[in-house]
Amino acid sequence: MWADEATDPRTYGNPQGEKATYQEYLTNYRLTLQMKCRGLSPEQLALRSVPPSNLSLLGLVRHMAKVEHSWFQRVAQATGEERLYRTPEDRDHDFNAAFGDEQTVDDAFHVWRREITKADEWFASVPEADLGRELPMPGGDGVVSIRDMVVHMIEEYARHCGHADLLRECIDGRTGQ
Repeated sequence: MWADEATDPRTYGNPQGEKATYQEYLTNYRLTLQMKCRGLSPEQLALRSVPPSNLSLLGLVRHMAKVEHSWFQRVAQATGEERLYRTPEDRDHDFNAAFGDEQTVDDAFHVWRREITKADEWFASVPEADLGRELPMPGGDGVVSIRDMVVHMIEEYARHCGHADLLRECIDGRTGQ
């Protein structure tokens, strides 16, 4: 087990309401990814899965920072900001530049936590009655409801936490939770 019940930071309550349910699931998946990365060296965090894949735990953290930023800043708040960890030459820069050095690791976790904080602050300001409100996509690519956007984020974390399970097992054999 990663953490016994007394020290597990995730909650498994009975959230009241749709918005509280989304927030609990999103928070728990964020914590799960954090737990999968805990206790590893920068080199271990940057270990790639199976060639030619560029998948690594560090890449997942950078990717989720990019996804948090894209949905909660660029879409939800229409900030007009450029995408994180993406260059014109390399749309997979989040994974491709996930190098196993202390500076890259520190930056990745700092940016991820910053984007989570900004996302949570924005979501806390949304009344539950507004979850069906539609938001325009950047570039005029349609609209998305707040509800669909948040459920998509939960799905994104769920999928990538599955990847994190396998990556962590390959690194040191640790499995569970």
